[in-house]
Amino acid sequence: MKIGFIDYYLDEWHANHYPQWFKEVDSQAEVAFGYAVLDNPNGRTNRQWCEDNGVTLCATMEELVEKSDALAVLSPDNTELHEALCQVALRSGKRTYIDKTFAPDEIIGRRIFDLAAAHNTPCWSTSALRFAPEYQNIDREKIAGIVSVGPAGAETYIIHQLEPVMMLMQAPARRVIAMPGEHMYTVTIQFAGGRLAVVNGLVEGSPFRLDLAMNGVPNQVVSAQEDFFHAFIQALVRFYLTGEIPVEPKETLHIAAVRAAALRALAEPGKWVELHH
Repeated sequence: MKIGFIDYYLDEWHANHYPQWFKEVDSQAEVAFGYAVLDNPNGRTNRQWCEDNGVTLCATMEELVEKSDALAVLSPDNTELHEALCQVALRSGKRTYIDKTFAPDEIIGRRIFDLAAAHNTPCWSTSALRFAPEYQNIDREKIAGIVSVGPAGAETYIIHQLEPVMMLMQAPARRVIAMPGEHMYTVTIQFAGGRLAVVNGLVEGSPFRLDLAMNGVPNQVVSAQEDFFHAFIQALVRFYLTGEIPVEPKETLHIAAVRAAALRALAEPGKWVELHH
């Protein structure tokens, strides 16, 4: 299973760790080819990255897609580039993973999925936090509300909180209101039926944690402490080998819509931003 990485630049945290993690899950899953738009301005060149990782650098996306058995479109910190970086991969029919954050909004996300569907290309996207082992056994039917805490700024990192929140709430989000603060922000999501989820980002750093208000059972505090990246990589390698897609496009698009609404709400503090379904 020769996997090809398409990236904005290859010397970034995800691309630096995925090759070894793939091998740990399945020795047959090998990152063999790499292509990126430019060199990391503050790091290794793409050629150096490929040499360091035993990967063949490709001159074009077309060359990489042709040579690879399966594909990963990375660029984790530049979601605005995903649509362009997906163009060749999603026309190939080869199993393609698209790194978080999937798309800047639901409209662009829908275009990406539509392109994949038109060419029978299996694809999906996620935040690794969805696979945190501690989150898997929560009784979703009893959740009355969620307070989520996590690190860093909203633009890049709110996806890691939204993904588990939306997975656990299992309901359409109706509207979002937000307040930016010094070194932190807070976003409140109101769901159909009236339940709330409050997402708090501590810019200078915080563990990922969920405080769960529960119906009929004691409230819960759940921290993502186990290796959620390993659980995610297991799901990703399984997708490459079997085609099994763990997250439906409909859910990924809804999360993209909520994220876009949250960023709009942070730009207009104290004003509800409606989501339209």
